[in-house]
Amino acid sequence: MNKIKVLFFATLKEHTGKRQLDLVVPLDADVRLVKDHIATVYPQIKPLLETCVVSINHDFAVDEDLLPADAEIAFFPPVSGGSQDEFPTIYHITEEALDLDDLVARITLPSTGAACIFSGMVRGVTARGDAHETAYLEYEAYTPMAEAKMAQVAAEIRERWPIVEGIAIVQRIGRLDPGTPTVLIACSAAHRDTGVFDAARYGIDRLKEIVPVWKKEVGPTGEAWVEGKYHPKAGE
Repeated sequence: MNKIKVLFFATLKEHTGKRQLDLVVPLDADVRLVKDHIATVYPQIKPLLETCVVSINHDFAVDEDLLPADAEIAFFPPVSGGSQDEFPTIYHITEEALDLDDLVARITLPSTGAACIFSGMVRGVTARGDAHETAYLEYEAYTPMAEAKMAQVAAEIRERWPIVEGIAIVQRIGRLDPGTPTVLIACSAAHRDTGVFDAARYGIDRLKEIVPVWKKEVGPTGEAWVEGKYHPKAGE
């Protein structure tokens, strides 16, 4: 038999009332078997299990994937969302306030002549689509996997734009009030026409696709988790 750890995030955590579930499954168990077991124990989340994203040991998985020994399998909704090498690469999840100046300074080299910065912020009023007010957002992350996927996003940026020098990808979690910076994507290079604008845009778009971060929106009329629609492929 195989002992595995099951983790729930965002809506699944709230509906089950659990963050973690320890299970013993057959050695040939796959993701589908675990889903079926969870649906039996927690029938209220059966519809969510059919649309959720699954990972095994921090890599995206599909129903047919077998579970290795002592696997950590996580179930979460579609994402809403450092290290040092030759060029500075910073990526992490934090509960601390984002210091934009410090982060940009850390990816600025003597050869740097341009930096493109994107910073997401909490909106107090949303006018587009379903217009509403927001009192605050509650961000949650699957931190080990999120930071691994941030490293992947940085690697993808470097593959597409080799001229980029420094990269910073930082996501803040916890309760965040309107006007608060939530995420920073910054890319530096020698010149502004080297692709840093496109690189930073790619970074935030990719973060929203594959980095497991979610937000709960709390307002005058209630609260709800904001979920995306992108389902990563196995191995992505």
